Amino acid sequence: MKSIRELYRIGHGPSSSHTMGPQRAAYYLRNKYPMALSYDVILYGSLAFTGRGHLTDKTIIDTLAPRPCIVSFDYKTKVEHANTFNITIHLPGEQNITRRVVSLGGGAITISDEPPFEMGEKYEEKTFEEIKRVCLANNWRFYDYVADREGDDIWEYLAKVWKQMKMTIENGLANRGFLPGQLKVYRRAGDLFNHFDEQETLADRSYRLMSAYAFATGEENASGGMMVTAPTCGSSGTMPSILKYMSEQYHFSDEEVMRAIATAGVIGNVVKHNASISGAEAGCQAEIGTACSMAAAAYAELLHLDLNQIESAAEIALEHNLGLTCDPIGGYVQIPCIERNAIAAAKAITSTMLAKYITNTHAISFDAVVETMLKTGKDMKRAYRETAGGGLADLYKSLKKKQVRK
Repeated sequence: MKSIRELYRIGHGPSSSHTMGPQRAAYYLRNKYPMALSYDVILYGSLAFTGRGHLTDKTIIDTLAPRPCIVSFDYKTKVEHANTFNITIHLPGEQNITRRVVSLGGGAITISDEPPFEMGEKYEEKTFEEIKRVCLANNWRFYDYVADREGDDIWEYLAKVWKQMKMTIENGLANRGFLPGQLKVYRRAGDLFNHFDEQETLADRSYRLMSAYAFATGEENASGGMMVTAPTCGSSGTMPSILKYMSEQYHFSDEEVMRAIATAGVIGNVVKHNASISGAEAGCQAEIGTACSMAAAAYAELLHLDLNQIESAAEIALEHNLGLTCDPIGGYVQIPCIERNAIAAAKAITSTMLAKYITNTHAISFDAVVETMLKTGKDMKRAYRETAGGGLADLYKSLKKKQVRK
C-alpha cells in the first residue's frame, strides 16, 4: 500500500478526483512540454457529466494558461474508468502528443506513457487483518505501525495536515454569502456555530458544533478553498469535525490528534487499496462511507479503545453506509454532499460507541465490509455514480423543468 501522504493531500477543492487530479496532470504536462502552443482536452464519463459543477474545465484551462486550451465534453464514449480525459498537446512543427489521464480518486492520477506519479510502496501488508496481526505481534497501536513504515518524519507531515484541517474550518466559519454556482446554496456553517438556544442540551450543543465544523469544511471545499482530502474533497468534513470538537472540548493534545489521524489513515489506505474511494467508481459509499469509517477509527483511538474495538468501529461505520449513492445536484459538491459530512460525523460517533460495547459479539470483519462495498459499487447503476443524472440530481432537474413550464 502507498504512503498515507497520498491519502491526506492538501490542495484546492471542490473535488479531489475532478479538480485536484486533473490539475495535477495538467501542471505536470505543461512543465514537461514547455514549448506547447495549445491544448485540446476531452473529458469522458463522470468528468464529462459533472465536470462543470466540479470546475474541472476551468481548473485545466487555468493551469495550462496562458496557452489556449479547448475543453470538450464526451458523454457517449465508454471508458474503463469513469474519471478519464485525453489531452492533446500541440507542439511546434505540427507535432501532436496525446496522453490519457485517469483520476483515480483522492487526487491520485495515472498518465499514459508517463512514469508513475504515486510514491513507492510503504506497506507490505495489504489487508486490515494482516496489519492487525503485525500490531498485535509487536504490541503496537495502529499509529506505531504507521510510524514504523513511514518513518518519524510522518509526524511533521501530519502536523501540517491537522493545521490545515483547523484552518479550513476557521475559514469556513468566518465566510458568509452564497456558494458559487447556479444552486444558490447559502453558507450555513457560521449560523450553525453561532446559534443560541437557551434550552439547548449538552448533546444538542455537541452535535450542533460538530455539524458546524463539517459544514465549514464542506463549504470551503465547494468554494474551491484549501483543504485536506480525508479521503476525498467531497468527504473532507467528516473526520476534522470530530477531531476539532474533541480537541477543544476534551483538551486532546495535537500529538493525540495526530495519532488518531494516523490510525484513520490505516483504515483509509485499506479501503483505497482493496476497493475504492471514488464516488464515480463506487458511489458515495466509497467517499462518505470511507470518511465515516476513518472518523470512527480516529475517535476510537482518542478514546484509547483496543485494536479489535477500533476495527469494529470502522467496520460498523462503513457497513451502515453501504449502498449510498453519489447524486450531486448539478454536479456541484454542495447538495447533498455538505450535509452528508455532518450526518457521517454523527454516524461515526454512534459506530464507535457501539463498538465499545459489542465488539466481542460482532460477526463482520473490516476486510469483509470493504470487499462488500466494492461489489456493491460495481452493482450500482451508472446514474448513481457521480453523473448528476440519478437520484436527487434527476429529481431536482425534473422539478426545475415543471417550474419553468408554470
